[in-house]
Parts: sequence; structure tokens; C-alpha cells
Amino acid sequence: MKTILSQFIDFLNINYELKLKSYESLHKWSIEKMPDFWDSIVKFFDIEFDYKSKKIYDFNNDFINTKWFTGSKISYANNVFKNYNNKNPAIKFFDESSVYKEISWNSLKLKTLEFQNILIKNKIKVGDIVVGYCTNSPETIAAFLAVNSIGAIWSSCSPEFGFDSVNDRFSQLKPKILFFNSTYKYSGRSYSLIGKVKKIRKSINSIVKIIDLNNFSKFEDNSNELILKNIPVDFNHPIWILFSSGTTGIPKAITHRTGGIILEHFKALAIHQNVIKNDNYFWYSTTGWMMWNYSLSCLLLGATLCIYDGSSNYPKIDILWDFIKKANINHFGHGSGYFQNLMENHSYDIKSLETSSLVTVGSTGSPLYRDTNIFLNKIFKGVHIISLSGGTDVCTAFIGGNMNEKVNAGEIQCKMLGASVEIWDSDGKKIKNRSGELVLTKPLITMPLCFWNDHQNIKYKSSYFSKFKNIWTHGDWVTETKKGGFIVHGRSDSTLNRSGVRIGSSEIYSAVQTIDRVEDSLIIHIDQQKDILILYIKSLQKISKNYLISVIRDKCSPRHVPDLIYSVPDIPYTLSGKKVELPIKKILMGEDSSKVISKDSLRNPESIKWYENFYQDNNDMKKFSISQIKYYNKILLRK
Repeated sequence: MKTILSQFIDFLNINYELKLKSYESLHKWSIEKMPDFWDSIVKFFDIEFDYKSKKIYDFNNDFINTKWFTGSKISYANNVFKNYNNKNPAIKFFDESSVYKEISWNSLKLKTLEFQNILIKNKIKVGDIVVGYCTNSPETIAAFLAVNSIGAIWSSCSPEFGFDSVNDRFSQLKPKILFFNSTYKYSGRSYSLIGKVKKIRKSINSIVKIIDLNNFSKFEDNSNELILKNIPVDFNHPIWILFSSGTTGIPKAITHRTGGIILEHFKALAIHQNVIKNDNYFWYSTTGWMMWNYSLSCLLLGATLCIYDGSSNYPKIDILWDFIKKANINHFGHGSGYFQNLMENHSYDIKSLETSSLVTVGSTGSPLYRDTNIFLNKIFKGVHIISLSGGTDVCTAFIGGNMNEKVNAGEIQCKMLGASVEIWDSDGKKIKNRSGELVLTKPLITMPLCFWNDHQNIKYKSSYFSKFKNIWTHGDWVTETKKGGFIVHGRSDSTLNRSGVRIGSSEIYSAVQTIDRVEDSLIIHIDQQKDILILYIKSLQKISKNYLISVIRDKCSPRHVPDLIYSVPDIPYTLSGKKVELPIKKILMGEDSSKVISKDSLRNPESIKWYENFYQDNNDMKKFSISQIKYYNKILLRK
């Protein structure tokens, strides 16, 4: 059976009189003929508009002010429920207590209608903001669809966010309704959000009503015809507001356009991941991570949305595989760290994992190491391993999967269609086969509409356009290989510059993670006034520093060898699973931790205290010259 990608190429060759034979030629056409490309996406997927625009793409020499499908009207919820059927469920749900349930399309529509009536009763209208402080549950999905159906704007935080973190986000939006879960479970423990919700309501006086989703967990079927109101909105009307990680100050309120999300997600999920109608799609996420929003869009394709609530490692590391088997999941995605843990954990029989239903396995959040990729290929024979790299900024990927080509381990396969990706050096010159900045030379349809309340787009411009004029610089340090694949080295703002040579932190992580006794690691480069490369190791037992250095030197280069190596009780992570490099770097340079990081944005906020104490107590950092530090390190290595 042909992939969706192959079917799309055939469609273009017939209907647009093209002669496309390769993915490379297809991508080139999608950039050079951008209006035709997005028009073809609309036609190929039969995306419903209430009113179509004659002008698809209005660039006007400015990324930020670029308009798409000007004057057209469209509804996300309407394009979801046009897939209404009685054959397959709309949602399959599982949690860490092994509670499993299936929600029919009829039941989902009925619950959406129930929430819609509540919103209308409370005078919520087009353009109003509704927020969720809630778990990944069918009720939350229905709440979002209800909000969207009447043209209101959605934003959400997952329940593990602390009060300050939620307040920093929602207070920027002035929401009118707050959906929440009064209680939830994680890693076997029960938690209450009632106290935090009371504080939020008192702090944000725009909230007129709070709604406890725990009171709406019962889904019923109704054979009667259900009339759901779907208000079409302008193509460039906001659909949802996502937030940056918040590791460096107040999180940015990244606002996405409705039409752009619809068209991009049709393209990304179907063409790049081969998701088709009636497939079962599952990407582990929480409501505070963009992958939750991305996953929702499988409903646009008529696929079944599979969601899991709770820890992905509780009560056992392979709990998600119970879900994969039970729900007959075809597409499974998670953060790269999960697959690394899967590879390194030997407490269960890997070969016993049920993988027969899988078509794709996806990874994102951070680079997927080459060894991990090889491992996945061995375990999941015949399954396409897809790595994605993009971000909350665009709610999609810049580089991703090509279902028609072989995956080269450690590489992301291709530029996504419609994404004018290039790799540039510091002089703004396009490069290949060496590392540089990932940039976009033309606007992407899901680039932010704006940052909410960012007057004159000051934050927007400084975030993406401060380095090259009218060129989107994403902040990722990437190599485009001779084969046309991509290797992501890490964030360019945490990229290491040693003696004028820039190297990615992931190269060191990749080397260190091959050592069995290493649980985790953090690499920090202090590059102002001093040139100090520090490696922090979380390990099960003591590891020789000489051995660590020899591994790094052998697998990377002498430039990658750290000046100082320390044992550390824990490595800090954001709630979305990214290592906290830049804020720790700033703490080690003497900055106040409260000004460089929001602890509520962290999965393990208690870990920060160790680094604060380290800086206060460690004379190596504050007093020694680099030559003294390197000499001191040599003495340490002799011990």
C-alpha cells in the first residue's frame, strides 16, 4: 500500500501538472511555490472552509506581518467532527491505575455540547480566553473542543505546575473561565488542586467561573442527532496560546493561528507520519506541553486519539506497553529520554514488548542518540523511527520524517514540507556537513501570530529576528549531512565555544551515556572571562574521572574534555523533559537563581539548591584563573 506521501506526490503530478520524482524535488516545490503548496494541502485533504480566500500568501517582506488565506473562515472543531463515525472510538484512554475506557464519537460530541452550553450560558464569545489547569483526560479534550467551537481561545497548564508558574502564565491572558481537576493521581499518589485554584481565582480577577472536570467524567451515548454550534473564525484568528518553558523569566505567551494549525497538522501527521483514518495515535504528553496540542489534531484525520494520564514509568517502566497492546496503537511517540531509559533498563524482558500493531515510533524533546536509534530499530523491526525537531514556538517540527526513505541512525530524515530550513554559519552563509544555526528563510504557516500583549512585537522580534534581518533564527545548533539528513546538537544558546570551535552539548552527553554506571549528566560551559567546561555526573556508584575523560576524548575529541568533573545528586529538568543548561550556567556565573529560573517550571525544583550551594562554597569557580583550574583538575585526576 502506498504511503500518504506517495499518494500526495501522485496527486500533485496529476492536478498541478508536475513531474515530481523525489522528496527533494517535492520540498523544493513546496518552498518555491508556497501558495500552490498550501492550496494543494487544502484540496488533497478536503479541508472544510466556510469561506475561502483568493490570496493564500501575503508576505510583504516581513515575517511577523505575513498573512495567510486572508479573509477566509474556518473551524477546527468542525473539521474534527466531520469525521464523526460509529465504527471506531474517538478516544482511547488509559491511566497508571490501569483504568481503560473508549469514548465514542457520539459521546465526545455530547460532552462537547454539554460544555458548549455552559460556556454560552456564562456569555463566553468569540475571542474570549478560557484556560485549563487539568489532566490529560477525555473531559479535557471535550472542554477544548467546546471552547474552540464558539471561537474562544484555549490555553492550559498541567496539574504539576505550581501556583506561581500557573499564575505567571494565566495572569497575562485575563481568562474568563478556568477548567480544573480538583484531584488527580501521579506515581501512585493523590493530589489536590483546590487550594491552588482558590489562590489563582483570587489573583486573577477576570475569572468569572471555575469548573471542576472531575464532575464531568461520565460519558454517555445519545442516539438523537446532536447539533453542535461551530462558529467559523478568521484563518488568522488565535486557536490557542502556548507558553515557553519559563526557564528564564516570565514565560512568553505564544499565540497560534487557527487555520495555520489545521493545515500544518494535516500535513505533518499524515504526510510525514502516515497517520490515516481509523489509526490509533498516541504521543505521551501532558496538557502543558505542545505535543498535547499536536496529538489532538489526529482527530482531524479521523484517527483515534489515544491518551494516557499519569507517570509513564509507574507502576512499572513498561506500563505504556500495556496501553499499546490493549489499544492496538499504530503510532507511538515520547520524549527521547524515555527511549534512552528503555534501552538502559534491564528490569524486564524487552523482547516481550508487544509491537506488532506499530507503524511508527516517534521521538522529540531532545536529540535521539545514535545508539538509542539503533536499539529501537532492533526492537521494533519493520517500524519507522521518526525523530522530530521543532518547538512550542511553531507547534510542529521544522525537520522530521520521510516515510519513503530509510532512516540513518542518529539523524533526522528531512526538512518538513513548507519549511524553508537552512543551516547558516555566524556570517549568514548557508553551510552543509558542519554545524550551524537552524534558520527559516521564509515564513512558516504556524509561526506565531503574536506573543500575547507583546506591544509592537518587541519580545517576538528579539526572540527570533535579532541575529539575522528578516530571517527566523530558532536557536538550535544543527548539522545538515551530505545525505540530506540532520543532526541536532542542542540549543545554540547553550552551545559550547572552545577556542573558537563550537560544539554541541549533546555530543558529550552521547559519549557519557555509554557508561553503564552513569544515570544522567549535565554539561555547563562558563565562557565569560573564563573558559571552563564543567561536567556534572549523577551515577549509581563512584566513577574514575580518568575513565570519564578517556571515554569523552575517544568518542568526541580533546576539545570536548571537561576541565572539572563533579558528582551531583540530581540533574534539573523542565516539565517538558529538557535539561536546564542555561539557567544553571547563569547561577554558576553568580546570578540570583530566582531571576534566571522559575522553579515551578521544573520537574524537580529541589535539585537547584545543590547548584546554588555549589557556587557559594566552591572556590574553583569564583577565584581561580582558567590555568589554575586546569592545573587543579589534573591534581584531582591523580587522586
